[in-house]
Amino acid sequence: MSYEAGNYDVIVIGAGHAGSEASLAAARMGAKTLMITINLDMIAFMPCNPSIGGPAKGIVVREIDALGGEMGRNIDKTYIQMRMLNTGKGPAVRALRAQADKFAYQHEMKKTMEEEPNLTMIQGMVERLIVEDDVCKGVVTMTGAEYRSKTVVITTGTFLRGEVILGELKYSSGPNNQQPSIKLSEHLEEIGLDLVRFKTGTPPRIHSNTIDYSKTEIQPGDETPRAFSYETTKYITEQLPCWLTYTNEKTHEIIDQNLHRSPMFSGMIKGTGPRYCPSIEDKVVRFNDKPRHQIFLEPEGRHTQEVYVQGLSTSLPEEVQHQIIKSIPALEHAKMMRPGYAIEYDAVVPTQLWPTLETKVVKNLYTAGQINGTSGYEEAAGQGLMAGINAGRRALGKEEVILSRSDAYIGVMIDDLVTKGTNEPYRLLTSRAEYRLLLRHDNADLRLTEKGYELGMISDERYARFLQKKEAIEAEVKRLRSLIIKPSEKVQSLIRSLGGSELKDGIRAADFLRRTEISYTHIKQLVPSETALDSDVEEQVEIQIKYEGYIEKSLQQVDRLKKMEDKKIPDNIDYDAISGIATEARQKLKNVRPLSIAQASRISGVNPADISILLVYIEQGRIAKVSND
Repeated sequence: MSYEAGNYDVIVIGAGHAGSEASLAAARMGAKTLMITINLDMIAFMPCNPSIGGPAKGIVVREIDALGGEMGRNIDKTYIQMRMLNTGKGPAVRALRAQADKFAYQHEMKKTMEEEPNLTMIQGMVERLIVEDDVCKGVVTMTGAEYRSKTVVITTGTFLRGEVILGELKYSSGPNNQQPSIKLSEHLEEIGLDLVRFKTGTPPRIHSNTIDYSKTEIQPGDETPRAFSYETTKYITEQLPCWLTYTNEKTHEIIDQNLHRSPMFSGMIKGTGPRYCPSIEDKVVRFNDKPRHQIFLEPEGRHTQEVYVQGLSTSLPEEVQHQIIKSIPALEHAKMMRPGYAIEYDAVVPTQLWPTLETKVVKNLYTAGQINGTSGYEEAAGQGLMAGINAGRRALGKEEVILSRSDAYIGVMIDDLVTKGTNEPYRLLTSRAEYRLLLRHDNADLRLTEKGYELGMISDERYARFLQKKEAIEAEVKRLRSLIIKPSEKVQSLIRSLGGSELKDGIRAADFLRRTEISYTHIKQLVPSETALDSDVEEQVEIQIKYEGYIEKSLQQVDRLKKMEDKKIPDNIDYDAISGIATEARQKLKNVRPLSIAQASRISGVNPADISILLVYIEQGRIAKVSND
């Protein structure tokens, strides 16, 4: 028997990294929100690596924060180590990465969600949606509770028909031996969504006291205080190190001898795994010329002895995993606390989504996170934030929001998914962003805080601080463009000490800063500002001046793209009525239903000739309309 259990603006199914952000976003915008999860003790749990950030991913966390999301604030309160990666490279590829105290992280996120006034959290298993006339109007749980809502967001991660695979053993389960979601997966197929089978995996955990750290290389955190969130002012000073070791020929021999028992090679695993996070058996087979592979030993928290063996992801039988671990010198006496395993799960084919993350087959139904074919906590959180924002705004009768590829990595990811789809678990990479010089770690606030404020996700106090920072940057850039540095002995001496060529005439300070050997620190010595500037302001001034030419070229590309984005494709267009378009292009266009010419041009299988024909057809249609009027 079912019963009426309540009415809400937004219902979010799942409370992983996507569900947490979706719930908080909708609630903070004023939508009465309900979050339903299988286990309230697993909110924002990290079933795999205990870390946040890294190349491209770290920039996503900064973007989430700039829009008013929670991930950056949460990791800043709970990390055990923080490092800036790629510091020797240009600003476009620098990224922050934090080792998380995985238990503190989930507890802190749960606390934040419990304290949100517009958010109700309950434990339950959603088995089906309430769909009337192809419009989603709520959910029904296993106990028969019917919750009605204006919009629904599904963020079920790897729980949909989840199956854990360990050697010859295979059983129905979500990650970390949680209860899987079976009936909801079947229901999604019933309402017309196409599902695919993907696979991911996790490595063993071992006991810290049984590791011989003298045979490893220490990997400490940065001494310089760093943070993901622009709001963070207090930094964790007591950091825990990670440790580096390697596999060897003996390790690889054990793996080779047991490949017939690997579910990946025996055929037991049917789902497609992530290319950029391969299992150790996959690495040994694919890179058999390499004598060793890196293994990072990462503490899972301050109050546990469990250590995550990064780089040793595997689904080999448990007894083989024991052998593999003991073949590594630093781990000869290591005790395995949890074996690694693979997990297969259902995912929605993401080309069935609009760029708002609403499904095309059912109105007011949104999906976000690994259900959309992605991998990674950061990718999930970025989608969750946008799905929560759009579900909330739809429920409140407001216009939805789409981030473009030039706005954010989040925009790149969502466009990739809904336009191109993915035949494997999708992972964000800096190479996926054609405007990566604009989408940097350091400028996420300059790109997105305005938007976050307009959405009601950024406080007035924070916005005022942001405006002060923006004004300080503009004022200092203007000052350096007007100041002349003369070839005094002090200046020439500095240049000689840095190995540069001496000045022949006076030079504007901004042009002087563009020299390879000159930094803003040198500028401060020569022409100090009357007011002390924050370090992040100084960083922006240096980057904006040094890379001005490259940034300008990127902005010109964005302007050209915007013209294509502004050329909208009518909702009622009949692609079958357009003669001259290739058959493959016609099928892809009908499937994706792009909103603009720019999106159409990014669809795999649609070539420039098809775009030209499409443009002519749309223009002719407009001319005909004007004539009739």
